[in-house]
Amino acid sequence: MASAKGKVWHAEWQITKDLITGRPMRQLTNYLAHSFHLYFTNNGWYGQGSKLLFGSDRGNATNLYSLDLSSGEITQLTDYTGSKAVIQQAYISPDEQRAYITFNNEIIAIDLQTLEERTIYRAPQGYVLGNLSCTADNAWICACLKEDLSDRIPTSLGAGYIGFEETARAKPHCRILQIAADGGEVKVLHEDKVWIGHVNTSPTQRHLLTFCHEGPWDLVDHRIWCMNIDTGEVWKIRDSEDDVFVGHEYWHADGIRIGYHGYTGSLENKDGKFIGSIRYDNSDKQEYAFPFQNMHIHSNDTCLIVGDGQQTSAYHGDQYQDTICLWKQTDDGLAGPRILCRHRGSFQSQKIHVHPRFSPDGTQVLFTSDLNGYGNLYLVDVPEFETLPEQPDN
Repeated sequence: MASAKGKVWHAEWQITKDLITGRPMRQLTNYLAHSFHLYFTNNGWYGQGSKLLFGSDRGNATNLYSLDLSSGEITQLTDYTGSKAVIQQAYISPDEQRAYITFNNEIIAIDLQTLEERTIYRAPQGYVLGNLSCTADNAWICACLKEDLSDRIPTSLGAGYIGFEETARAKPHCRILQIAADGGEVKVLHEDKVWIGHVNTSPTQRHLLTFCHEGPWDLVDHRIWCMNIDTGEVWKIRDSEDDVFVGHEYWHADGIRIGYHGYTGSLENKDGKFIGSIRYDNSDKQEYAFPFQNMHIHSNDTCLIVGDGQQTSAYHGDQYQDTICLWKQTDDGLAGPRILCRHRGSFQSQKIHVHPRFSPDGTQVLFTSDLNGYGNLYLVDVPEFETLPEQPDN
């Protein structure tokens, strides 16, 4: 059978109108299978912003695709069978020449021009690969390696977080690896008897990365950590407080600040919610309270923040539930939230989490939603903040 790698799919996009704001929403994909953008910490734009990487299950297999943002044409970049390719965690090299994914417990480099694939690392027996990212100088891949506990703990983390708490309590042996981008040298940067995840390199500082102690936020000893790759020094980000929990960390575009959100109280009763950011050296902490639950937030800087808000207004029925919201920093604090559009995502599985993310230039918001039954990508232009309707209080 001929390979489908390089196959071109006609444009599937269509313009719809958001029912709350009336703003145009561009649905980028339309296929009877889930399509989804990369994880919110990973930039999917490349080719000077002209193309977008995404994953799709079309053809009964999970593969990597590229969407031309001028024509809508879709190109299939990989041709795997089944669902073992970890496409949502794909990472584009800073020079935009390659994409890195994990498949069959190997790290694969894909040339974005020729589509040639090369294995640069294979996990040892008894371990599984976590997410990966690239250092800002293109020289290294940093990845998490976790002890495989599948023979003891049934897990389905991508669908329902089955085994999530059990894995955290088991404290698997984990390593953070530094792997030469050409597939040569491999170094162990850090290891511990605790579940490590979310290894995210700074987009501008080649010596910095963050990682987390994974698990329910109120169960782990401390969530967000930073590392100096050159010295091996490791330190906590945003010092812990009793009954205050933060997570879903991500780097701002400057590679200096780290964004996050959090709550006070307990996992079952999240009394207070807040949005925050802090420099990698724990200076200049900024945190702002808001009244309802977010699954994820993203921002390129401190000026404008996007989140996938989840709230039902008592006097508007369910009209304002499950909305993409924006917050804007002002001299008086954080204004908002204002409603960009309604996402109506189910969050049924990890690949169809909404995961809103700004485009690199901040003019658009990308998100995934299964509002029509299947996960699809949506792109919405960001207007003047003050023109958007306010999110009502309960």
